[in-house]
Amino acid sequence: MRHTWRWFGPIDKVSVRDAAQAGAEGIVSALHHIATGEVWPEDEIAKRHDEIRAGGLVWDVVESIPVSEDIKTQTGDWKRHIANWQETLRRLSASGIRTVCYNFMPILDWTRTDLRWETGHGAKAMRFDLVDFAAFDIHILKRPEATADYPDWLTEEAAHRFHGMPEAKIMALGKNIGAGLPGSADGYTLEQLLEKLRSYQGINRERLQQNLVDFLSEVAPVAQQVGINICAHGDDPPWPLLGLPRILSTEGDYAHMLDAVDVRANGVTLCTGSLGARPDNDLPFLAKRFAERIHFVHLRNVTRDTDTVPCSFFEDEHLEGGTDMVAVIAALLAEEARRRKEGRDDHQIPMRPDHGQEILDDLTRGAQPGYPAIGRLKGLAELRGIERTLSHAQYGLGG
Repeated sequence: MRHTWRWFGPIDKVSVRDAAQAGAEGIVSALHHIATGEVWPEDEIAKRHDEIRAGGLVWDVVESIPVSEDIKTQTGDWKRHIANWQETLRRLSASGIRTVCYNFMPILDWTRTDLRWETGHGAKAMRFDLVDFAAFDIHILKRPEATADYPDWLTEEAAHRFHGMPEAKIMALGKNIGAGLPGSADGYTLEQLLEKLRSYQGINRERLQQNLVDFLSEVAPVAQQVGINICAHGDDPPWPLLGLPRILSTEGDYAHMLDAVDVRANGVTLCTGSLGARPDNDLPFLAKRFAERIHFVHLRNVTRDTDTVPCSFFEDEHLEGGTDMVAVIAALLAEEARRRKEGRDDHQIPMRPDHGQEILDDLTRGAQPGYPAIGRLKGLAELRGIERTLSHAQYGLGG
């Protein structure tokens, strides 16, 4: 696999040079400062390439070209935004980019209640606490329909926890959950979040699925034409939140998307952490099931508090948690070998060590939550060790 590393641009406290020292071969980045829905300027694309090359690496993957709420709801400027998405693909292709990741999650990107939860050995990890989230939804955000979305036991536990919650915790929950996209300046106040939620009234799961298919029907042929693989990241966490539908949470969801727009450029970002938060998602099986259409891989692990859906979980070390990482990597290497035999020029699948626990000097660096230097270095080293061992033992691939 192609070992990559997410970099949020010059504001990132973990530099490209740090990524190179950690063993990365390429960079995953985006132009977070460009407004969602607008065309990415050619000079800004070139500038980002130059910034990455100056650190000794190359820009391999775009993560992400944001999909606007207008596109997801098919309101406002959604047709113009799709046209701009297509034009951005053309410009990225001309600059040498061959992989673009995106997501179709309504309003919020990944959602966590704690961005720096302390583990047993003192590392800091991201955590989703279901009771805290329900307390936020019912008692802090005060979404009108919230109580009906939770079982009685959870509603009662959320009320108990909220009434004992210090003001600092209340403020932190609102900030963490409404933080918006990682790396961007976007974020929502409680009032803004409620207003955004109202914009999804009348949009159920089936409608959102169709809107995704409509979007892909427009952009996937352009991606295929210009030689870019586009790949959908799964819902994180993979179940409905705040009354919003989720449409990329299970095997069936991805199968629907791929069958509806059956173009090879239309593919999957296999995120073992996002999908792994559901016990009914078998990640080694999914890696085999969608192998031909996996264009990008996020490798991380989560430990669930229970095997219910939804549940609480935290982001564990890369080789711990509920996902058999050795089996996942073996399936991906088998797919790469198959692609090489076919002579495909995209036989090498880019992967990155997704997220990571803050350990050692990470604890004082103050990097983007989930994206520490040493925690990801450790994860990349472990994942690379698995890959190297399997390559020698099963495929005779050497280094």
